[in-house]
Amino acid sequence: MAVRTVNRLSRIMGKGSGTVVGGRVGMKIAPDLVSSLARGRMVILVSGTNGKTTTTAMVVAGWGGAVTTNETGANMPAGHVAALAESKVEHVALEVDEAWLADTLASTHPSVVVLLNLSRDQLDRANEVRHLAERWRKALEAHHDDNLVVVANANDPLVVYAGEVRANTVWCDVPTSWLADALSCPKCTLAISHVGSAWHCACGFAKPVQVTTTLGDDLVIDGACVTLDLSMPGEFNRSNAAMALSALRCVDVNLEEAVRRVNAIQSVVGRFSVRRWHGHVLRLLLAKNPSGFAAMMATLAEDGSDVWVAINARVADGHDPSWLYDVPFEMLRGHRVYCFGDRRLDLATRLDYGQVDFVVVDNDELVPTSKETISLLANYTAFSDWLARSEP
Repeated sequence: MAVRTVNRLSRIMGKGSGTVVGGRVGMKIAPDLVSSLARGRMVILVSGTNGKTTTTAMVVAGWGGAVTTNETGANMPAGHVAALAESKVEHVALEVDEAWLADTLASTHPSVVVLLNLSRDQLDRANEVRHLAERWRKALEAHHDDNLVVVANANDPLVVYAGEVRANTVWCDVPTSWLADALSCPKCTLAISHVGSAWHCACGFAKPVQVTTTLGDDLVIDGACVTLDLSMPGEFNRSNAAMALSALRCVDVNLEEAVRRVNAIQSVVGRFSVRRWHGHVLRLLLAKNPSGFAAMMATLAEDGSDVWVAINARVADGHDPSWLYDVPFEMLRGHRVYCFGDRRLDLATRLDYGQVDFVVVDNDELVPTSKETISLLANYTAFSDWLARSEP
């Protein structure tokens, strides 16, 4: 009751979305509140550097009916407490920050854990990705519930390193474009060899052979073949969907019905939504790190159209914007890029090095109106700013 009351007061007073502060208050009163609220419920956890929010939304939609979830992306214990306290529904799907997976695994006793990927993120405060892979591995190794199913990306060596310690791991062979953070073996540090979709190290560490899920033109899960026809763009979203549907298959959800529901999703918390702002029509795309930007830029048409990019470096984004130099902005050559946000000059400098045509926007009102839908790529707080200032 205290959690729900504080959250509602927070919303009424305009102090936030009411998804964290009540959880913090609740955990002060009862430190084991996550565990007690999750007890007796069927829980699916989703973690990884990119795609957590979208994949969790796909799990919720595919499950069908009422599902308890942290839909706003508050993915640490306080957000989990708020979500679990707000709804008593038995089925639970929680997005989990990758650094908090070990704690959440221990407190929620999930039926399924989905491991998407690991890459560099928020350099001023995030752990090195190999350290996160090691923490995942130790947490899974120490977990005593033999019924736990791990649904893991077989194409990410760091995820495989973490997930291989569980006997009950469902391996998913899904397209994974960003492997720049897993070029050397997490076991012996030698270089990993990549041939097509296969990978291996001389020490014997290699991509799992026994995969349960494969994604090509069709999606095959445990021998059952279905067609993914997503309403949202991008090969990465097809991979997210394959992982979400594999998790639902593990809890006996009808696959064909789940696919139909997932195919119908058009946006997730404003992501991929089409909005209007001062005569412009914008398609909002969230990208928060090098791998996320690479995936989003791959969805853009090669038509020379204008592209808007907004970059901030506030608390939620991470204060260090040097990650911009790891983003393959060269993919935007041929487009004219309008630079928005607190760090628009940092972005412009990076684009200049990448020989990308750009315009620094100091006054939004001077941006020429386009008749076409403009793709706007933005990191966390910049995305929130544009979502708030635009209209459906």
